[in-house]
Parts: sequence; C-alpha cells; structure tokens
Amino acid sequence: MQPVNILDARNSLSQLVSAATSGEDVVIAKRGKPVVRLVAIEEASPTGAALARWLTLNPVPPHAARTVVELDTQIAAEREGWE
Repeated sequence: MQPVNILDARNSLSQLVSAATSGEDVVIAKRGKPVVRLVAIEEASPTGAALARWLTLNPVPPHAARTVVELDTQIAAEREGWE
C-alpha cells in the first residue's frame, strides 16, 4: 500500500485499520515523508494458559481472597457511590 497522508488517514481510519489487521503494510506520511506505521496487535487479550501462568507467578495473597458475597457487597457499595 502506498503511504497515506495524515488528512486522508483521518478520513479513512476504519479502512486503514481493516487493511492493517489483514496484514497490509499501512504507512502514514506527513508532507510526503513517512512518519507512522499502522500495525495490528498480535494478541489483544491473554489466553487461558497465559493467564494461568501469570497467576502461578503472581498468586493472590491470602488476605486479599474474598468470597462472592463479600465481592458483591463491595461492588454494590461502590456503585451506590457513583450516584
């Protein structure tokens, strides 16, 4: 793909994002000079295995573990504070 100037990039961002996620090389230029490359993120969220590995390396401290009832109570109290 040819470099796209900033104004055209702003006006066609959705199409450029689609092109980048499809593997196309998207370059944005300013006054004809390439300044930015738009690339897709390989993995947007951790997989179950990655999350399990992270939890193994970073266990929840015993004093931080709460029951479902305690969590629901805290969430309800914090939601009331929003109003």
